[in-house]
Amino acid sequence: MERKSRFSQWLRRPRSGSDGGDTDTGSAAAQGREDLLLAVADAGFPLAPAAHPSGYGCSCERIGCPTPGRHPVSFGWQTVASTDREKVAAWARAYPQANFITATGIAHDVLDVPVEAGRSALERLEAAGVEVGPVALSGAALGQGRMLFFTATRGTPDDEDEWWPCELDCHPETMDEHPGLRWHCRGSYVLLPPSRLPGDQPAVSWLRGPERPVPDPLSLLETLTDACAEYADQQPDHDHEAAAWPIGR
Repeated sequence: MERKSRFSQWLRRPRSGSDGGDTDTGSAAAQGREDLLLAVADAGFPLAPAAHPSGYGCSCERIGCPTPGRHPVSFGWQTVASTDREKVAAWARAYPQANFITATGIAHDVLDVPVEAGRSALERLEAAGVEVGPVALSGAALGQGRMLFFTATRGTPDDEDEWWPCELDCHPETMDEHPGLRWHCRGSYVLLPPSRLPGDQPAVSWLRGPERPVPDPLSLLETLTDACAEYADQQPDHDHEAAAWPIGR
């Protein structure tokens, strides 16, 4: 018998909370989930399967998982990530509980800000007639959570002095030094709608859909930075560790 990969074995294990339920409702929800994921693939954003919540923990069953339900399943997620519709549809059907991430720095980047700062910035940008492109909400309950602005990618600059690794903004040990705005680019990822978060947190959802063209990140950066600075002044004790961050190792 062909040996199954660790990746396939992990995804195929039965998980808690899958009691079947109403078949028609379940089928409609599954189709809606698949449609959302295919829309992302059609937008050119590479996807890969991720862990999903198991109660207040993570389906990866790692004791003390620091990002439950928010990390890719495969350590090779940057290679696994794909925009192929058939592959994405097959993943969605084979792994009905899996969350999905999109790998950034390939076809797009993501500017990730506290949700209240994001709402303020979005209002200003749209009032000024700036095209903001796709925008998602992640865990936006009671003013908590993040707002994700999808932009064109910086790619790999010729001048590495103009580059900083996104890990500086995203790892918990650096959040105190780099609060607020995080720029997900090469080597990073974010959760995609309709991913679920642990406990009672709202699912990740689209505020502006992925069918919108992605803007140049510099067209949004100043407004987002100003909004984050204002938010930090108003919330000096904000828990920056509440948001998801990539695992780069």
